[in-house]
Amino acid sequence: MKTIFTISKKSGSVLVRSKFTALFTVFFMISCTVAFSQAAPDKKALEIKKFETALKTAKANHAKAEKQLSIADSLLSTGETMIGDGESEEKSLKSERKTIEKEYGSNRKPIDKQMKSKDKDEVTQAKADLKALDIQYKADVKENDTKMKAALKKMTTGDANIGKGKASKKTAETAFETSQASLDTAQEKYNTATGVTDDSDDDGDKKKKKK
Repeated sequence: MKTIFTISKKSGSVLVRSKFTALFTVFFMISCTVAFSQAAPDKKALEIKKFETALKTAKANHAKAEKQLSIADSLLSTGETMIGDGESEEKSLKSERKTIEKEYGSNRKPIDKQMKSKDKDEVTQAKADLKALDIQYKADVKENDTKMKAALKKMTTGDANIGKGKASKKTAETAFETSQASLDTAQEKYNTATGVTDDSDDDGDKKKKKK
């Protein structure tokens, strides 16, 4: 009887240990499942965040390249305008200079004639008139020269702007194309990570749809 009790006691102990082991195993499996299910979304979120950051960087670089291209186009446009304005002003100033010379010659003829008079008063007046005419002539010529220099400088600056614009546009176009390709790649990776697809409508415009 004592032997049977001892065996029963041992069997009960084994049974308890077996139940405890089974419960621990189930608890461990549940914990692992929960941990895995929590880790998976975290990993996905980190991946999306990484692609989102890359997309923002690509957009910033593309915007910078687009601005550089715009500046280059502006230099070219401004340069062409300056050259056009300078040439127009130069033509007008050349015509103005001819008018100044012509008027000076016409106004001086009667003065030169009066300078030959035998009347001393008339000669004195002629000299005064000639002096006033020369002063006005020199002032008109100086003003015309100043305007001409400004027109020539405008054309020179315009030509320099065109040179800068051509050089910078070449670099900007390369940067723009590179940044566009990087942006397209970053956008595609981000869309794939977030489950977004690009479908074109009848007008060719892209619409974003969730998978």
